[in-house]
Amino acid sequence: MYRVLVADDEPIERTVVNKTIQKYFKGQLEVVEAVNGREAVQLFFEKECQIALLDIEMPGINGLEAAERIRENDKECSIVFLTAFDEFGYAKRAICVHALDYLLKPGADEELIAVLEEAIQIAKENEQRTEENGAQRNTESERNIAQEENENWEQSTENVRMTAVAEGIREYIDTHYMEDISLQTAAGAMNYSEAYFCKIFKQCFDKSFIVYLSEYRVEKAKQLLADVVNNVKNISASVGYRDSNYFAKVFKRVVGTTPTEYRMQVLRAAGNKDSQGKQDE
Repeated sequence: MYRVLVADDEPIERTVVNKTIQKYFKGQLEVVEAVNGREAVQLFFEKECQIALLDIEMPGINGLEAAERIRENDKECSIVFLTAFDEFGYAKRAICVHALDYLLKPGADEELIAVLEEAIQIAKENEQRTEENGAQRNTESERNIAQEENENWEQSTENVRMTAVAEGIREYIDTHYMEDISLQTAAGAMNYSEAYFCKIFKQCFDKSFIVYLSEYRVEKAKQLLADVVNNVKNISASVGYRDSNYFAKVFKRVVGTTPTEYRMQVLRAAGNKDSQGKQDE
């Protein structure tokens, strides 16, 4: 059985989370409760917990500070923030401590259940890895090797997670780019807060959501412009722009020409290619 720390200065919030865990993870998770950040750090290590569910706003040491202290001494545990505060600064610090997730409360049980299932799987993999590694290494040289392996594993785990997140975002945009979507709707579809989604999107694609979506739509429009049967207004609607004038402005900003100018360039290039082919014959 694994142990999960639930830290919140509100007794009702701790009770609600505790009941959810007992209902869905009875026999899998033992709950350890803390009423503030300082107690959370102490109990996490005393009870040898593998998972920490932390509220952010707590007296004394807040949840973010507690997470940083926990992470300093445990690189493999799963940290999840449960908070009513949807702020970019909080989301940024959550990423810095490699939080597994950042959930807004009150939230649906399904979100908490899903992240705990993932945390349990991570705990199992860590346990198996520890057993395979055998007895703890004692020499300084062996400790350095262990530290390097742990850092490589941590980076590998983070890379796998970010790859999965990026693929999910790409799939969402590919399916909905022709609709009237926004950062807010995309974040909601991915079950992220807007601040956290904004940060993790930049981390995945090295550009903002709006820039990525605009460039994606323009690439789709360029494909459609190659066919003279498609008029610009219809193409605009096909790639998610209801206002064809706004579409033309976005297209020119990305490509450097208007949609009509781009089409003429494509047609001239095709004509030159045909002429060259005939001369070769």
